[in-house]
Amino acid sequence: MGARAEQLAKKFDESCAEFNKVVEGLSDADWKKETSAEKWSVGVVAHHVAEAHAGIGGLVHRIATAQPLPGLTMDMIHANNAKHAKEQANVTKAATLALLNANGEKTSAIVRALSDAELDRSAGMFGGMTTMTAAQAIEGILINHVHEHLGSIRATIGAK
Repeated sequence: MGARAEQLAKKFDESCAEFNKVVEGLSDADWKKETSAEKWSVGVVAHHVAEAHAGIGGLVHRIATAQPLPGLTMDMIHANNAKHAKEQANVTKAATLALLNANGEKTSAIVRALSDAELDRSAGMFGGMTTMTAAQAIEGILINHVHEHLGSIRATIGAK
């Protein structure tokens, strides 16, 4: 709603556009390569990012609107990620791109709609170990998540 939310949404949109462009350009061979960071195929990593847009966007919304957060621990997140990797082992590029676009748009809209007061609202996360504002979660979790996995994919396929 405000200038800060618009700025954060633009940063997220730019990171998504860069990620999606790399995914669009992947060959079938690149799609199947295993990443050294995650130990998943590039395709599974891309799908993970697509799904995570929605999950992290929901977390940001909960922080911003003072809703209770799910009692997630990092161990639970890692277990869910491992389950996702197994379930999506044969995911297609077309399905992944569609999900990247849909969840990216929805999450961008969540960020854009936040007021300054909502961006400044904070909550304890991961069993209360870390307290973050919604704005910090957008930059430190949502946008950073895209960049981390993009770096992993680029390293795997030998791209800059």
